[in-house]
Amino acid sequence: MPERIPTSEEPPPRRPRRETVTRASALRDSGLPRQRFPGHPPSAGLRPGGPPPRSARSEISEQTTLGHTYVRSLMRSQLRAALTALGALALCVGPLPLLLALPAPEAFVWIALGVGVYPVIWAVAHWYVRRAERNERDFTGLVEGR
Repeated sequence: MPERIPTSEEPPPRRPRRETVTRASALRDSGLPRQRFPGHPPSAGLRPGGPPPRSARSEISEQTTLGHTYVRSLMRSQLRAALTALGALALCVGPLPLLLALPAPEAFVWIALGVGVYPVIWAVAHWYVRRAERNERDFTGLVEGR
């Protein structure tokens, strides 16, 4: 079937509408009031007496798309921290077998293992735990609205 060329009398064909992805655009399209954030003036589209804005906690517990996005962001930040810790550990401890393959006295091997490896492992683990706790604290603050 040949493609039609629109004439001046016919309007051009419309592109199909894409699915609404963000909560803000969904609220704008549905006519519901938008959520107000503390310290921001109310927007012109906010109707008094309308339904209250939904909290992040309810979004997560009701497993909405926005709640799924919140949880995915936490999981992504935790994965990023874990991969960073793994990479740092691999860079610091990975070349150790090459170092230990060199002919060296036995005391050097024990010093390399005891003084060189364990402090690095402890430092990476300490950093990772602090980062994971900070990610969870930020997520909890977001969910509780602090």
